[in-house]
Amino acid sequence: MKTALTIAGSDSSGGAGIQADIKTMTAHGVYAMSALTALTAQNTTGVQGTFEVSPEFLAQQIDSVFTDIRPDAVKIGMVSSSELISVISEKLTQYQALNIVVDPVMVATSGAKLISDEAIDTLKHKLLPLATVLTPNIPEAEVLSGMQIKTAEDMVKAAQHISQTYHCAVLCKGGHQLNDANDLLYRDGDYHWFNGKRIDNPNTHGTGCTLSSAIAANLAKDYDLDRSVERAKAYISGALAAMLDLGSGSGPVNHAFDINSNSRWNPYFSWC
Repeated sequence: MKTALTIAGSDSSGGAGIQADIKTMTAHGVYAMSALTALTAQNTTGVQGTFEVSPEFLAQQIDSVFTDIRPDAVKIGMVSSSELISVISEKLTQYQALNIVVDPVMVATSGAKLISDEAIDTLKHKLLPLATVLTPNIPEAEVLSGMQIKTAEDMVKAAQHISQTYHCAVLCKGGHQLNDANDLLYRDGDYHWFNGKRIDNPNTHGTGCTLSSAIAANLAKDYDLDRSVERAKAYISGALAAMLDLGSGSGPVNHAFDINSNSRWNPYFSWC
């Protein structure tokens, strides 16, 4: 069985963070492991509290995973401090980790910054250059590129700048009133649009975590990056289209929407 590690925070309501990552990886037939960066008291209405782990304990978690069940892919979600980002980059370098998917969670949809300038600087200099692919949304791509993104052409220019700066592939996620859920994958001087249709579902909690985890799971299963993104988009579309409605705020998607399908014809996953 293929394996994947998520390095991220815990969401006590189960819709985002490591809970979403583990559900997504499991749905793809990949054995999921985790290293927690923080605990949160969280639900569909917001975050009520956080408790960050120490750098030493995060290092111990990553050591425990890599020295016993080596992951075939690694997904990294929100990490809020420079010290934790440094630990992650040092450990991934030490173990020569492969198939690293970084979801650079820095800016909320509202435009509010979620981590400090110091942490963003450490992320840029230490972690992003290790990535196989980055998955920024529009506000995050603006921070990484130093550009305003108003058009599809702007997305291409920003993704090109980010890719050339950090020497990795970039999946610039559409939405944010820019297009109809079309994502742009830029790598090696070329780009590919993955077109999608916006699903009218207000429950989108954890979609970024879910998409990046699905890409990691598919990379772990030896799909190339284009195919991994294609399969991940199909999965998140199915999870949204299931129209799960839980909680009084922006609820989670249904990660298990296709769990009872016959794996021989299942369009999203392959257990072979």
